[in-house]
Amino acid sequence: MAPAIRTTPRCAEVSWFAPLCSDDYEFLGVPDPYFASTFEHTSDILLAAERNGYGNILCPSSYQQGQDTLTFAAAMAPLTRTINMLTAVRCGEMQPLMLARTLATLDHMLKGRLTVNIISSDMPGETETSERRYLRSREVVEILKACWTEDRVNHQGEFYSFKDVPTGPVKPYQTNGGPLLYFGGMSEAAMDLCARHCDVFLMWPETEDRLASHIKTMSEKAAAYGRTIDFGLRVHMIVRETEGEARDAASRLVSRLDDEVGRKIRERALDSKSYGVARQAEMRELANDEGYIEPHLWTGIGRARSGCSCALVGDPDQILAQLGRYMDMGIRAFIFSGYPHRNECDLFARYVLPRLPRVSMPIIQGRVPHASKGLS
Repeated sequence: MAPAIRTTPRCAEVSWFAPLCSDDYEFLGVPDPYFASTFEHTSDILLAAERNGYGNILCPSSYQQGQDTLTFAAAMAPLTRTINMLTAVRCGEMQPLMLARTLATLDHMLKGRLTVNIISSDMPGETETSERRYLRSREVVEILKACWTEDRVNHQGEFYSFKDVPTGPVKPYQTNGGPLLYFGGMSEAAMDLCARHCDVFLMWPETEDRLASHIKTMSEKAAAYGRTIDFGLRVHMIVRETEGEARDAASRLVSRLDDEVGRKIRERALDSKSYGVARQAEMRELANDEGYIEPHLWTGIGRARSGCSCALVGDPDQILAQLGRYMDMGIRAFIFSGYPHRNECDLFARYVLPRLPRVSMPIIQGRVPHASKGLS
């Protein structure tokens, strides 16, 4: 079954990454005060991404360290004009009715440039089963949608119960259901939640055959609910004028990494034992001696990072060709990052970004009122 996509092939939303969670280095695993997660440093990266022409930026969330995601996005709203903000929201951290109001307010501040990354990790001090975590997330998403589209909320669940609660006049700036929901997770409960309720299924780096299999599976699950979803890929980027220079940059990035330090960085994340993280570790074990599991897919970043832990490494033509293969599969949302994040943001914008046909997901999907331009 071929994956269904809503727009023409070979166009994508191209996003960058705001390292709110102390994840910026010149040498991976070697802290440097210059790259610390401060408002000044992270806002500089976001503003550079907007100037460079990226369509969105992921603003992540962590309990261990870093800045508050929604506060940061609110502060950046009046400082930006074109870039969307993909704000990570941890389900259960905030009461859903208040979260719905917060996100609707932020969407107005951004004039419809808000997108939301739904996260289902454990809370500090708790260890829930995957099924219960995703049940809580499903209830949160259902309540958010009710708040954004209905006058009153009636919800009876295992985690939340509301009877005839008025939602008030504050609805999101975006119509047709509010901000787009991006979601990632490979358990059965996670995929079912995305198939039922979310708009973009985010994947971490994988071999091409595995990515194609995930897209096929999720397309079928969404179709069973009468829905069509889009697909995104979160991956690091190392692009240089030549392949040799790119590979040298990758080697330099991990040249001062202590493996014990890397292990501690990986294990501090609350999702460090998830299926997705385990698969990233498996790819490192299957890679060749230089860390490549496919010609341009390098697993070395996973030595000191949980979650997304692979990078595309190559010259501009090689990177563009690889992205084209991904788009041919049905992927049309990319979230890139690189170390240091500001440097790689500029390099990718110089070498590759102008050659990629781009879309704005909220505009293409009809969420933003009075918007007419979706392709660039």
